[in-house]
Amino acid sequence: MLEIVLHLLIIVTIYAILSISLNLMTGTTGLFVLGLAAFYGIGAYTSALLAKAGVPIIFCLLAGTLMSSLIAFLLGLPTLRLVGDYLAVVTMGLGEITRAVFKNWVDLTGGYMGLRKIPKIAFLGYELQGRLEYLIFAVIVLVVVYIVIQRLLNSPFGRVLRATREDEMAAQALGKNTFRFKLWAMCIGSGTAGLAGALFAHYINVISPADFVMWLTFFVLLIIMLGGLGNNLGAIVATALFVLGREGLRFVGLPPSISAPLQQLIFGLLLIFATIYAPKGIIPERTQFVREDGSFA
Repeated sequence: MLEIVLHLLIIVTIYAILSISLNLMTGTTGLFVLGLAAFYGIGAYTSALLAKAGVPIIFCLLAGTLMSSLIAFLLGLPTLRLVGDYLAVVTMGLGEITRAVFKNWVDLTGGYMGLRKIPKIAFLGYELQGRLEYLIFAVIVLVVVYIVIQRLLNSPFGRVLRATREDEMAAQALGKNTFRFKLWAMCIGSGTAGLAGALFAHYINVISPADFVMWLTFFVLLIIMLGGLGNNLGAIVATALFVLGREGLRFVGLPPSISAPLQQLIFGLLLIFATIYAPKGIIPERTQFVREDGSFA
């Protein structure tokens, strides 16, 4: 029973990092990104391949983060001038292209069978063996990610991102290069998603294209909508509720023919309930006001 609880908490922690990444791009900046699963998978495969090649784990995690950021940068340069549905379609296409690469580049990715025997996380010769050790490490990473992203959001950089989300033309009229800010937000958010993917790969030790399907993006999008767009604490709370609810059903003994529709029913009811009674999410984003002296309240 303890092992099951630890497993669920680790998955919650990894998904919380993933939720923070999408909340930065979509919740705070207003970028309708539907390619989150692609960045998640890129980070996972990059870190796993390097680890299997003998590269130290710390560099594998860093490489997975940077590779996802690089792909986001290359994608963002020609596409971030698009808005709304157009950006969503482009990033959705990236997700499908990435998954096709994972499936068809058999010599590198293993195809449908994926990558197996991925090394566990190890530092200075010490390998994280038990789930409790991995949970502690994952929580530390989550806390670091949360603090860094919150400091960004509370800085002038974060205020420009919110201004871009609310009224991009007004932000541009004030002299802000909104394209550059959106590109930074997409690179940082995608890199964070890549880090979550790397953590997932080294925890599960087996990854395949089936782990990075489109529904994952919609699942995380639903989490940040119910948690509160632009509020990372709400995203973490909603992640715990959703992931524990989804993963927990796998351990109650119900057959897949019942548990899968039951998950969809529960999530649908939660979405309806939140839309009616908490349209701004469980923990709404705190609104800032400008005082007469120019400071923020």
